[in-house]
Amino acid sequence: MHKKNIVFLRCVKCFGRVTLDILIETSEICEGFLICSKCREKYPIIDNVPIIMSSFVNYIQIRPSLGGKLLSLSKSKSMKKFIKLALSKIRKSNNDLSTIEERWTEIYQKNSNSKYYSQIIQKSSKLPNSKFVLEHGSSIGTISKSFANKHENVFGIDSSYYAINKAKKKLQENTDFFVSDSLLHPFGKKKFDIVIALNMLELVEPVELLNTMFNQVRHGYIVISDPYDYDRGKNSVKVPLYENDIRKNIHNLGMSIVHNTLTPSSLTWNLKINSRTSLNYKVDLIIAKKS
Repeated sequence: MHKKNIVFLRCVKCFGRVTLDILIETSEICEGFLICSKCREKYPIIDNVPIIMSSFVNYIQIRPSLGGKLLSLSKSKSMKKFIKLALSKIRKSNNDLSTIEERWTEIYQKNSNSKYYSQIIQKSSKLPNSKFVLEHGSSIGTISKSFANKHENVFGIDSSYYAINKAKKKLQENTDFFVSDSLLHPFGKKKFDIVIALNMLELVEPVELLNTMFNQVRHGYIVISDPYDYDRGKNSVKVPLYENDIRKNIHNLGMSIVHNTLTPSSLTWNLKINSRTSLNYKVDLIIAKKS
């Protein structure tokens, strides 16, 4: 991570300011810890990637193979000791979310030139130049890096270490990416000019995500897209919002829907999974302004 961005970060447990314990540094911080000045919680930075989750143990509990990978990526004795201690606390599990996240990182990488992204970029091009932009569910950073060509500072968060690690490659000076939860994000009361969440509503409770985004914007915009693919079995969200529901919720928050997105849309998003399989979505896009 870029050292300069520590001023924007807060502990996700007590919202205290964080300090840096740098173990390895080049053009950015390659390895070290973010340490809360109040509760002393430690958040590791491994292979340039900060992991700012409320519990590192719980994070790797459902990603055991990632725990082993992080151990192999660690260079310092301090980090290896930290990860070994965390690994000693996890319980055996038949589930490994990291294998799914690694696979989807590869899929998003192969589809990074999808027409869908160019449509989002084109429809967002009318947004004014801004100082701070945040993308929830940034994945490999396709949209964040595009926004960085116009806006001053762009941050991306995603729960997938593999995706964030990929986003960190060829990192621009005005972008930074963090492994974090959208509803327990590391920015405290920091306000942004633009907050983005593409295809996130089926992964995070929509009402809670919308409220989080609204609170993160001072006088600016939120950009939301989704195919409303809520049927995910036991992992389905409790209160889904569809095209009219989400617009109603946005209006109830006092925001205005702008840039010709008041009417539900159907942007084409074709995801090629492999040589024989592809997913074809029709994605709705909403741009709303908070006055």
